[in-house]
Amino acid sequence: MIEGVMMRNKEKYAIAVRLKNGKIKIKQEKNTAYPKIFQIFFIRGIVGLFFTLYDGLRALTWSSNQQLEKEEKLTKKEIIGTVFLSFFFALLIFVAVPFFGARFIHSEGLWFNVLDGVFRIALFIGYLLAISSMKDVKILFQYHGAEHKSIACYEAKKELTVKNVKKYSRFHPRCGTSFIFIVLLLSILLFTFVQGEWYFKLAGRILLLPVIAGISYELVKLSGKYCHNPLVRIIVAPGLWLQRITTKEPTNKQIEVGIKSLKAVLK
Repeated sequence: MIEGVMMRNKEKYAIAVRLKNGKIKIKQEKNTAYPKIFQIFFIRGIVGLFFTLYDGLRALTWSSNQQLEKEEKLTKKEIIGTVFLSFFFALLIFVAVPFFGARFIHSEGLWFNVLDGVFRIALFIGYLLAISSMKDVKILFQYHGAEHKSIACYEAKKELTVKNVKKYSRFHPRCGTSFIFIVLLLSILLFTFVQGEWYFKLAGRILLLPVIAGISYELVKLSGKYCHNPLVRIIVAPGLWLQRITTKEPTNKQIEVGIKSLKAVLK
């Protein structure tokens, strides 16, 4: 969130943001529910992702508007336009560019798929490194660190205080960064099964994204449940390494926001 943290449980989510006057403002909302028929293995990851994105967008909009003056607040048209533009550029940069780059070097076979996947991962890491040098993004990543530390403290069954939270790691196996990296790795494997003309392969890379997301979701859930298993540790390791970019050590004030957000969703 912008100057804040969002936490979720099965029933609701809460956003805590630090206002310009130094105070912390909290907002609670019920999660957008979807039919129980979709809450089954694999399907829940695909369907849940879209509902999570919807709630996340609402939360992001609210947190952004808390930092803006009344006449500057984002309109629905601006938000919808930004989302569609973001998806377009995401597909362009992380699907189309690596695809045609790999095809230029080696148009067919195993090497094409390997190059396509390597270029996609390299672009993603390069993108994260580039934006991490921006001041606003660095603050965003500090709040990301505050989120992880607060959750780790809670999972360790320790009292949620700034002093306690500071002791815990800013890296967490169930992070969205780990999820994205698993998606990138799985795509290399699954895209090898998409054969045919170049336009069929390109379309397959877009259409298979929900399938890959569903599998990745289950792997991330397993990583949390069996975090001490050596094989699971190997699977989540790249995502944890990547969190060295997407999380930064938070300040005490940022940790306070993380704690407030987490407490707002705890029973």
